[in-house]
Amino acid sequence: MARDMATTSGADPTGTGTTRDRLIRSAEQQFAAQGVHGAQLREVVRGAGQANPSAVQYHFGSREGLLDAVMAERQHRTERALAERLPEPEGRPLAELLGALIDAEATELRTERGRDCLRISTQVSHDSGIRERRPHPGLAGSRYWRLISELEAPLVELLPEPVRLERIDLVLTLIGAALAERARQLAAGEPTLTADGGYLADLVSVCHAALTAPPAGAHPAPARPNHSAPGAGDASGVHHENARSKS
Repeated sequence: MARDMATTSGADPTGTGTTRDRLIRSAEQQFAAQGVHGAQLREVVRGAGQANPSAVQYHFGSREGLLDAVMAERQHRTERALAERLPEPEGRPLAELLGALIDAEATELRTERGRDCLRISTQVSHDSGIRERRPHPGLAGSRYWRLISELEAPLVELLPEPVRLERIDLVLTLIGAALAERARQLAAGEPTLTADGGYLADLVSVCHAALTAPPAGAHPAPARPNHSAPGAGDASGVHHENARSKS
């Protein structure tokens, strides 16, 4: 089976980075393996090579603060990847926008750290703000926000506004879930059914189809048989006609 994504590791939690960096990397590993809410902070601290059990509280304030720091690090990497692929998303075709978005997000599959973070992302509430046209505070002014906002323009002539926004939100969730599952397979050493290039290209196609499919109700309802006229397949009409002829 196909497996062609690089399997380089991320930073070593016990390496030469700052205490804050080592805590973030240890949290990425623990959150991915044990779950965001199941991981024990003492294990995060131990994995970072720290003896002070209050290290997380000192550097991040809480579990939520640590999780925010993990997600911010991932967002920084995605921003760099988007800048390389599509620095100016305005006015680009839908397929190009989706291709750049998915390819940038998929760079996380190349490292152990990235794979951990993809698995974490799918555990947290997905709230980009696209439904309200108001970016999540962590996305305000980002290339990511600029790109996902541009996904709407090619759909204006195809879909009503509420459907457009809901579908974009749904597709963003789908991309996150698909890449998280791919990351899980790679982390577990499971064989994948398709090579990475084909997998990502197919994900672009699926998302494109989901966004551009006609809205519900756009097709006329199938014709219903006319049961009111005897002889048109109406068994009850035939029965009543036979009854009258017998009388």
